[in-house]
Amino acid sequence: MKKYALISVSDKKGIVNFAQGLQNLGYKIVSTGGTAQTLREAGIEVKTVAEVTGFPEILEGRVKTLHPKIHGGILARQTAEHQQQLADLGIEPFSLVVVNLYPFRETVAKAGITLAAAIENIDIGGPTMVRAAAKNYERVTVVVNPAHYAEILSELQEQGAVSLRTREKLALEAFAHTASYDVAISQYLGKTFDDPDFPQHCFWEGEKIQDLRYGENPHQKAAFYGFKGAQEGTLTGAKKLQGKELSYNNLVDIEAAWSIATEFSAPAAAIIKHTNPCGASIGKDIQEAYIRAYESDPLSAFGGIVGLNREVDRETAEEIAKTFLEVIIAPSFSEEARTIFAAKKNLRLIAMGNQQTEKKEYWLEPVSGGFLLQERDQAKISAADLQVVTRKQPTAEQIAELLYAWKIVKHVKSNAIVITKNKQIIGVGAGQMNRVGAARIALEQAKNQVRGAVLASDAFFPFSDTVEVAAQAGVSALIQPGGSIRDEDVITKANEYGIVMVFTGLRHFKH
Repeated sequence: MKKYALISVSDKKGIVNFAQGLQNLGYKIVSTGGTAQTLREAGIEVKTVAEVTGFPEILEGRVKTLHPKIHGGILARQTAEHQQQLADLGIEPFSLVVVNLYPFRETVAKAGITLAAAIENIDIGGPTMVRAAAKNYERVTVVVNPAHYAEILSELQEQGAVSLRTREKLALEAFAHTASYDVAISQYLGKTFDDPDFPQHCFWEGEKIQDLRYGENPHQKAAFYGFKGAQEGTLTGAKKLQGKELSYNNLVDIEAAWSIATEFSAPAAAIIKHTNPCGASIGKDIQEAYIRAYESDPLSAFGGIVGLNREVDRETAEEIAKTFLEVIIAPSFSEEARTIFAAKKNLRLIAMGNQQTEKKEYWLEPVSGGFLLQERDQAKISAADLQVVTRKQPTAEQIAELLYAWKIVKHVKSNAIVITKNKQIIGVGAGQMNRVGAARIALEQAKNQVRGAVLASDAFFPFSDTVEVAAQAGVSALIQPGGSIRDEDVITKANEYGIVMVFTGLRHFKH
């Protein structure tokens, strides 16, 4: 009995060797356009789709495989009735379909691509053949990924057929391939024809990177997925250089640490516990930045996650190695640093690569029955955006310190208060149910360092009590969004104590 393979691929990697292997096993090759030409140039005997159907490719190649002699050969089952119909109509059954699709995602990622060019790269015949073959996996092997060519040839050579388990696996991958393709098209057209930020239909596609030991707690299952097109400077593009497998909680904290460290152009360090910074600072170099971040709260730093925005050198590694930590995240690690850390077998080192060029990002939050989608909080302010609302005017040094504290408070769970001095966290009040309570926690942590420090609040002061407790403790300047119905009371209280207060007009709630 003759065996037929249908081959039509955009990605031609490995296709010549694969087709040659199939021909050596007695397969007759049917192919289209550029694939047929590639195979013929390699000396492989090929019959074109037009020769099989007796009908030419038409409409500039838009229609070539959409024909009963192709899809009948793919979709026919191994029943007597189906096989008789094939015989009556002179249709040969395909037992192997090797197809991958026009590079739509890659095409629309190019700068200056036109809508017309994008539309022409929407494959029609390819997905139809893939879906037909995947539907009929009980008889047909469908291949969309060149990585499987060697495995398939091996099974054919050793067993004379592709196993059912392999066909099932390949069919699942094929449907994922066409689903991913349709998601890419829907995303592009949604931005083009609908709302570019929040179209009517929203699709998020993730590919599993790894199973995790468990989720937030041991009784919860979890896995790590990445979006298509992982980039350097993101968690999905990061490389683990040593240490235990990352946990769910590690990954959440890594995101928090990296987000803070990369807020700054100067050398910066952040130490995270349960997604909140217990320490953060900038320095003349990364070693100084780390030491000062650690000194923010040495007790809480134990077992923390460290984020750094510069390569970790020997000197910094020696400082870090003095404390038990779970994970170190940095763009890279010097060979000397890696040698130092190698003694700590469980310590995870994560090389994030260079920070990606900032682009608009979105944040997804599942809720029962659906999800919420918002733009990620990437808002930034400068000194020119600040409104001084008190009689006392800030010095240039105070403005710089207030802007530093404002960058940090954005990353603290609400209600959030951050107290800083000399570009270093000295107190944090995170996730409290009332703002003055968060302030008291931060002030208690700051202790005798608080005199002359600045305080940042992620949202406005609903009452003047926070200003009062801060001023009495020795805080010299406050930064907050403003916008409360009691703003005048708050400003009056700041004036009574003779301290500086500035409004940003911008809120940074983080739930």
